[in-house]
Amino acid sequence: MNQILQKEKLNESVVKMVVSAPKIARKAKAGQFVIVMSHENSERIPLTIADADKEMGTVTIIYQIVGASTLLLDSLQVSDELFAFTGPLGKPSEIEGLKKVCVVGGGVGCAIAYPMAKALHAQGSEVCVITGFRNKQLVILEKEFQAVSDRFILMSDDGSAGRKGLVTEALDELLEQESFDEVIAIGPLPMMKYVCLCTKKHQTKTMVSMNPIMIDGTGMCGGCRLSVGGKMRFACVDGPDFDGHEVDFDEVINRLSAYHDFERHAYEKTCHLLNREG
Repeated sequence: MNQILQKEKLNESVVKMVVSAPKIARKAKAGQFVIVMSHENSERIPLTIADADKEMGTVTIIYQIVGASTLLLDSLQVSDELFAFTGPLGKPSEIEGLKKVCVVGGGVGCAIAYPMAKALHAQGSEVCVITGFRNKQLVILEKEFQAVSDRFILMSDDGSAGRKGLVTEALDELLEQESFDEVIAIGPLPMMKYVCLCTKKHQTKTMVSMNPIMIDGTGMCGGCRLSVGGKMRFACVDGPDFDGHEVDFDEVINRLSAYHDFERHAYEKTCHLLNREG
């Protein structure tokens, strides 16, 4: 049950894990997620399905080690079993009928952007992908994106990989020259906010994935609530995809900052426990 088949470190803090989950693999669609519990008493972590192989019965997740829960998850090794692996959850991304799309991914958000680009490519859409990272050492999934895109643009803050600059710079240049049916943006909240400001200027429909704000993944905790078009929505049950031009990003960013101290203390405590047990 839910045995870890592969584990690969993509950069200093991002890990790819392939899990045996035949039932989930058969039903998974782009944009959906799973709830992961590494141990019996660990927290529930919502993680986007980065890939699914129906024939092999496997589901791939990609996570960044940023807190106590992901640190515990990363303590497991190949052949270990996850305590719980539930899904697929969330509404699949609505991509049918899109002929020309620009997918924009930032940092570990590229793990969510990849299945979007792959699904669009599989249905015959023209796909342009823009990915952005702080530096070369943090780049992930470069070859995978190249395989499923008609055009691939890699950006880095310091210029050590691809072009120097932000994803919004490359996007603005593209939208000055051509039009897209839709832009799909996935990454840190500030990045998605500024992508939406850019596309609004060019009057281009934009969908954003609000996975970064999900907590328990069922709508019970209320931690993923956000204002969309002036109405309250929950990322895990109403999304995770929303019209980016209607999302109140400032509200979400300000509210999530309240959890930083708690997350830091939990991470430090878990580090101490794992080091002691090790």
